[in-house]
Amino acid sequence: MSRRLLATVAAAALTAGLAACGEGESGTVTTPPPSIDTGQDDGASDAGGEEPSDAGGADDAGSGDGSAEAAPDIPAPDPADFPGMDEQTPEGAEQAFKYFWAVAMSGYQGADAAELSRMSDPNCGNCTELLSEIDDLQEKEDVWSRVDISDVALGSEEGTGGYDVIVDYVFILPAHEEPGAGDQDGASVEESEFATSGGLVWDGGSWKVVDFSAGPRESDSQ
Repeated sequence: MSRRLLATVAAAALTAGLAACGEGESGTVTTPPPSIDTGQDDGASDAGGEEPSDAGGADDAGSGDGSAEAAPDIPAPDPADFPGMDEQTPEGAEQAFKYFWAVAMSGYQGADAAELSRMSDPNCGNCTELLSEIDDLQEKEDVWSRVDISDVALGSEEGTGGYDVIVDYVFILPAHEEPGAGDQDGASVEESEFATSGGLVWDGGSWKVVDFSAGPRESDSQ
């Protein structure tokens, strides 16, 4: 199943996803979105705070052989750009979840994504699948073309049903190239808004992602 199709499935779960989890159930588990990113522009954020360092401008679209153009060395996001993520506060959870996605998106572009393992609860199946997909892309050198995301909204609410905090994070994913799977052609992915929700717990002095849902958010006109 392609990442683009996975995103559609994930989007459908956003309405009830983590809200259902908050009632003490295991909740809807969705797979990682098809398109997302690493660095971040100076977009708006409900929680304030500094933004991650700019990962650079977008490169040209991928090569004509159906795979995304190999990205240059991309540094992993700097935790210092996410102030308070090591604090046991709602704002800390917000910054931690934002950092989680920054690491994931840089991983899709070829950067080290090992921090995802540290930030993931052992029972987070989506986290395991996300990291596995990134590892697979990097092993095949089929990474995305270079992109930078920009914030749209970041907020949180008190968690229930095993979560300490539930964080909602929405960002703009610019147009980019994604590699094809196997003998399939790659694809040019249009710019979109991505909405993510995560259930986090404070464990061992840091925030852990227990579960998340993610997918493209439909515009009001649709």
